Amino acid sequence: MITIICTIAALIVGGAAGYGLFRHVIKKQYNQTLELARTEAKAIKEKKLLEVKETFLNKKAELEKEVQQRNQKLLSAENKSRQRELALNQRQSELDRRRGELEQTQQHIDAQRANLKEQEQRLEQMQQREREKLEELSGLNAEEAKQRLIETLKDEARSGAQSYINEIMDDAKLTASKEAKRIVIQSIQRVATETAIENSVTVFHIENDEMKGRIIGREGRNIRALEAATGVEIVVDDTPEAIVISAFDPVRREICRLALHQLIADGRIHPARIEEVVAKVKKQVEEEIVETGKRTTIDLGIHGLHPELVRIVGKMKYRSSYGQNLLQHARETANLCSVMAAELGLNPKKAKRAGLLHDIGKVPDEENELPHALYGAKLAEKYKEKPEICNAIGAHHDEMEMTSLLAPIVQVCDAISGARPGARREIVEAYIKRLNNLENIAMSYPGVVKTYAIQAGRELRVIVGADKIDDTQIETLSTDIARRIQDEMTYPGQVKITVIRETRSVAYAK
Repeated sequence: MITIICTIAALIVGGAAGYGLFRHVIKKQYNQTLELARTEAKAIKEKKLLEVKETFLNKKAELEKEVQQRNQKLLSAENKSRQRELALNQRQSELDRRRGELEQTQQHIDAQRANLKEQEQRLEQMQQREREKLEELSGLNAEEAKQRLIETLKDEARSGAQSYINEIMDDAKLTASKEAKRIVIQSIQRVATETAIENSVTVFHIENDEMKGRIIGREGRNIRALEAATGVEIVVDDTPEAIVISAFDPVRREICRLALHQLIADGRIHPARIEEVVAKVKKQVEEEIVETGKRTTIDLGIHGLHPELVRIVGKMKYRSSYGQNLLQHARETANLCSVMAAELGLNPKKAKRAGLLHDIGKVPDEENELPHALYGAKLAEKYKEKPEICNAIGAHHDEMEMTSLLAPIVQVCDAISGARPGARREIVEAYIKRLNNLENIAMSYPGVVKTYAIQAGRELRVIVGADKIDDTQIETLSTDIARRIQDEMTYPGQVKITVIRETRSVAYAK
């Protein structure tokens, strides 16, 4: 740059001579710059060529390595393919060998089968000849001999089975009867009982017969309104100072009785007042039902019952079964279950709970076609009772399979509470019919001469002919009669069957 400036200055000062000098300097500077650029370009070119060559060599090495790896994979795959082909050839050879062996074995089996068939035919021919000889010697054909043998084996098997059954039963009685009696007797003795007093009518006493007319009302409007509001039938007859309230539902009878009591005490008896009093009494009775249920659960020490189950328990107070108050029966069964479970080493609280709830199906709020045991189990399951409680409720009449030890305890205690003396009243016609059915079942068996149902149907005496039944057959007969009575009849407690066989010889000395 300094040279150029100096040259320009010399040009300005020197004129043409200076211009020539300037031109020479410029040309020289141009050549130097050009030479320097060529040198730099050559260096850059060589550097780029080296970089390209290095990149090319790297790529070439990578490609060669990749080609080598692929070749190795191809070789490995080819070796595996050869090994597989070799293995397949070996397997095919093995299969061919086994096929040959199987064919030989099949031929051998076919030959043996043909030989066996031949031998069977020979045996059949020999058996036929032997059978013909035996029939000729015995005078019986094969079918008759078979029937005789079967009958003999049947008699021997029946006799042996009956003896075995008797041994087992005797052993069970020796080991279990004493303990079972002790548990049942202790359970009954430790529970207080009441007698049956309930019926289907309620007698309402009034002070004088003039009140009957006010209860009936003009053209009977009062009594019709009272019957429509309570759902009962009111009988007003010539009985002095008494009105009969008739209904199968004890709750309705109680509502009607309380409503009549309040109406007579108030003195205002007309349809509007009757409806008002009946509605009020219904509310009072519902509250009393809930209170009764709560008091019952507290007395028995049962906690955590669903409020609806508490209400159902309280409703039992107004129900009866064969004259036995249902709530008292449930309390008695609960106490029996608790005592018996404690004697057997089980949970007495669960047993008491199941015993109290076992008859909740008898007090439904709506009509249903299920048996009361199954309906009760359904209710208990609905209100979140435990599965063993639900099963004990549903199985206490054998309408559901028992899955826990609580179920037989509830069943036994229910039978104890219902079958004890004074617990239930039975209609005379039904009682006589039950005795006749017992005697008729026993009389239907061959060889039975006379039957007697004694001890209020708790024992059945069966007299058989000595010439028709032997001593071993009477044991089978008693078992068959007991099983049939159990399957076909409904009865409280148990029925004892006693079969009597005797031989009498009578002679007269004259």
